[in-house]
Amino acid sequence: MTGKSAPPAKKPAPAAAKKKTVPAPKEAPAPKEELAPKEEAGPAPAPAAEEAQAPEHPPEQPPAPTDEPAPAPTEAGAEATPAPAEGSPAPPDEPPAPAPEAKPEKPKEEPPSCPLSLAVEEVSENSFTLTWKAPEQTGRAGLDGYVVEICKDGSSDWKAVNQEPFLSTRYTVPNLSSGDKIHVRVTAVSASGSSVPATLEQPVLIREILQLPKIRMPRHLRETFMKRVGDAVNIMIPFQGKPQPEVSWTKGGQPLDTSRINIRNTAQDTIFYIRQAQRGDSGKYELTVRINGAEDKATLDIQVVETPGPPQNLKLVDVWGFNVALEWTPPADNGNSEIKGYRVQKSDKKSGKWFTVLERCTRTSCTISDLIIGNTYSFRVFSENICGLSDSAAVASGVAHIEKTKTTYQPEKIPQRDMMEPPKFTQPLTDRATTRGYSTHLFCSVRGFPQPKIIWLKNQMEIREDPKYIALIEQGVCSLEIRKPGPFDGGVYTCKAVNPLGEASVDCRLDVKGEI
Repeated sequence: MTGKSAPPAKKPAPAAAKKKTVPAPKEAPAPKEELAPKEEAGPAPAPAAEEAQAPEHPPEQPPAPTDEPAPAPTEAGAEATPAPAEGSPAPPDEPPAPAPEAKPEKPKEEPPSCPLSLAVEEVSENSFTLTWKAPEQTGRAGLDGYVVEICKDGSSDWKAVNQEPFLSTRYTVPNLSSGDKIHVRVTAVSASGSSVPATLEQPVLIREILQLPKIRMPRHLRETFMKRVGDAVNIMIPFQGKPQPEVSWTKGGQPLDTSRINIRNTAQDTIFYIRQAQRGDSGKYELTVRINGAEDKATLDIQVVETPGPPQNLKLVDVWGFNVALEWTPPADNGNSEIKGYRVQKSDKKSGKWFTVLERCTRTSCTISDLIIGNTYSFRVFSENICGLSDSAAVASGVAHIEKTKTTYQPEKIPQRDMMEPPKFTQPLTDRATTRGYSTHLFCSVRGFPQPKIIWLKNQMEIREDPKYIALIEQGVCSLEIRKPGPFDGGVYTCKAVNPLGEASVDCRLDVKGEI
């Protein structure tokens, strides 16, 4: 079979002729088949399975043997389909099966971006605290949290500090050894993955930052702190210092009485507490905050006060007219506070009620006035300090009776004064001009004692009872009314004043004009 050449096929399938010749591999080109005449071609087409599985580069076909045709080689792994017998009809072509439609792939969600502004907030001898800001992009699913990892300097073994992600942007890494250098990185985690870690450029050195002790005394405690007897005293005084300072309290250089005073100290403040204050708790307390050889001191001045006692030795000093004078001495007990003043009250025997007459009297004596004649009065005095009035008052032992006094009116003797004075004109007459038929007045003023007699003259002739003239005098003002003067009423008018001490006169001219 190797040396013989294969005879041409008598009746090849017409489908093979219609088929396009596929180039064979370069190693062995496929021999060309002779095309049979159309009239001899059978109606059977080539098998569909062979056409559907035809490879892009069909393998080389060996020459067919003389006796029987050799089967055509197929793709690797595919079974060879026997050629149809001569003269038998070939099965019809089958359409290729449609390829399944590819499903559209969902876009993958991007992981969150890197956390921002990673920084060290505080370092102690066995821990440090980190802070950072949320990433700019967190994705649609949002953040699940953050993971903090640390690695010692010189090692590449990163260890997660938190077992589960957390959402806070502040974290304290505990349980570290003093002197270690720690590298840190923080990763944002979400359902779509982890972000690029945010890393500190320099390792964190675990060591305690020393801070000198300093007491931060509140402003209201820099002055005397006052409380009433029986009240609770609860004072908190902050301080600072690293490592934690040693705190001590003393009073007058001696330790405190722990049965009455409770002290509680923390790393940042000290609390001074007395359940029920007594006057014996007053005094200056010294607070000392110490770190090794460095220290800071402050003084707390506490004053426990109560109401004062009543004044002493109240007595009536004098009673006169409508007035009473009282005196007393300060109280024996001022309540551990300065006496602000005294309150004085009175009570009359008829009503029996007490009325305040003086408040905050700063002296130990006073005078009470405007008492009612015929009443009998009692008096009492309270002392007052910052807590208020004394619980009791000092009452005067005696009473004050305001009696009616008989008085005789004696007028004051006034020395006689010589008031005698001759007449004198203080305002002279003035010349006037009037119109015929219109009344006019002449005026002047005069003084003198006894009151002078007034005489009016016209052209040196005395004007007597003439209805044409009306003469008046009031408060030293003299007036002469000339009613409807005529041409003959013009002339010189004179006013003369006469009394026993003398006389005086003034004159004027009156012109009467005709009608216009």
